[in-house]
This record gives sequence, structure tokens and C-alpha cells, in this order.
Amino acid sequence: MRAVWKNTVIAESAHTIVVEGNHYFPRESLKRENFRESDHHSVCHWKGTASYLDVIVEGDINSDAAWYYPAPKPAAAEIRGHVAFWRGVKVQS
Repeated sequence: MRAVWKNTVIAESAHTIVVEGNHYFPRESLKRENFRESDHHSVCHWKGTASYLDVIVEGDINSDAAWYYPAPKPAAAEIRGHVAFWRGVKVQS
């Protein structure tokens, strides 16, 4: 699976975890130069508190386009260390 934004592959992995239709990529599969931490957070009743990453390609910023759960609740423990995408980031096989 690949995560692509602005025709640039920003993450690639043969092993993603699908939860609620979202592919969660292992953190180490992200191309680090295309990400920076965001101050944004949200809460899911069963997964816990999500943190966000901005996606950056050629100087263009897609704010909060990736999210992860640094300390997921037990029901979502399998996505610890994984990142999912939205806001125009395409996930392709």
C-alpha cells in the first residue's frame, strides 16, 4: 500500500492495519521529510486521543492530514505506532 499526495509517495508498506476503512501504516514506513508534528488533537471514544501530522510536499502543506494514536486504548492497541491519512491523501495498492 502507498499513501500519495500531490503525486508524491509519502508512505509505503506491505503491512497496513485496516480499522474503520482506514489503512494505518507503520510509522517507520513514512518518508520523514514529508511530515511535521501538528498541535491538533482529537478524541475517539474507543481508540483514545489522536495526534496529527502535517503533510508537506514541495513546500505545500496539508495541515493535519495524518493522524495516529500515541497511547491507544486497549481495544485499539494494534494501531500503536501506525499512522492513517485523509484530507486528499490517496491510499493505493
